[in-house]
Amino acid sequence: MKFGIIGAGMIANFHAKAIEAMGGGELHSFYGRRQEAVDELVAENGGIGYTDLDAFLNDPELDIVTIATPSGAHLEPALAAAAAGKHIICEKPLEITPERIDLMIGACEEAGVTLAGIFNRRFHPAMEAFKEATEKGRFGQLTLCDAYVKWYRDQAYYDSGAWRGTWALDGGGALMNQSIHLIDQLIYLAGDVASVSASMACLAHEGIEVEDTAVAILEFKNGARGVIQGSTACWSSTGHPAEVHLCGDQGSAFLADEKFRVWDFAEPAPEDEVVLSNLMQNSEARGLGANDPKAINFEGHKRNFEDVVEAIQAGRPPSVDGNEARRAVALICAIYESARNDGKKVHLA
Repeated sequence: MKFGIIGAGMIANFHAKAIEAMGGGELHSFYGRRQEAVDELVAENGGIGYTDLDAFLNDPELDIVTIATPSGAHLEPALAAAAAGKHIICEKPLEITPERIDLMIGACEEAGVTLAGIFNRRFHPAMEAFKEATEKGRFGQLTLCDAYVKWYRDQAYYDSGAWRGTWALDGGGALMNQSIHLIDQLIYLAGDVASVSASMACLAHEGIEVEDTAVAILEFKNGARGVIQGSTACWSSTGHPAEVHLCGDQGSAFLADEKFRVWDFAEPAPEDEVVLSNLMQNSEARGLGANDPKAINFEGHKRNFEDVVEAIQAGRPPSVDGNEARRAVALICAIYESARNDGKKVHLA
């Protein structure tokens, strides 16, 4: 299937590399508003460049578009792509509010096209093992389920684009932009959250509207409690791994990026040998993208894209469809609502 990319920045180039490496897909075209930026992408990656969105979307050879614009500018190109009959894969967050995501979902359902989100951290062997353990009930009663993102972004990162650090286009700060991957993993593994109480602040950056530090206390629908800590103000020379912890009365597992720091269950299982031999963190582990977003590899994106192509061809929903990608945004928006109201408990529908 032939892919086109909407957006002409670093993320668009990242999408191009993932598409070039994937099976079942071919890079076909780019759309961006600035001719110079589009020309640079075409020169590096090949394909056809457009600065006219209608012309880009009306190309009969184009099957799928990926959206790599700023977070709060996903809705409009998604609606246009759906109206043109193109399948859509959209960078995280799918949009910055559940209401805007609902418009995207509705438009794609009406047009009969697939809508998929990008949560590339779901697509690696350790997450597959983690999910299998939860589905088999190996943790017993879940008790504490947590996500920790203690990353660092310097002031230059926020100064690099006028949209960065704004509510309108970034949709939030350390939670909506960086921690959303771990928040998605947490609820993918532990289930939906019933209520949240939160606090947030901007402690180490200037000229931004959003938080660089946030903490939330969670009550899950299954009775477990948990914590989310997200920050872009935690300096480290190597970068702290982002971690998801699940504990229950029959087991505990702590995932640090793509390897486990803890894998321990009351009842052993045959798959434990594979995890303990191949998927455990070593002493030299560094945080993936913790200090530098350009350091993230595109393997997860590649597998995410391949899953969508396979889903379209099989006539099934992709693993991260619109409704699935909506869950993390709904939780983050509830955290923001609580934090703006002095930590008042917010109940999720």
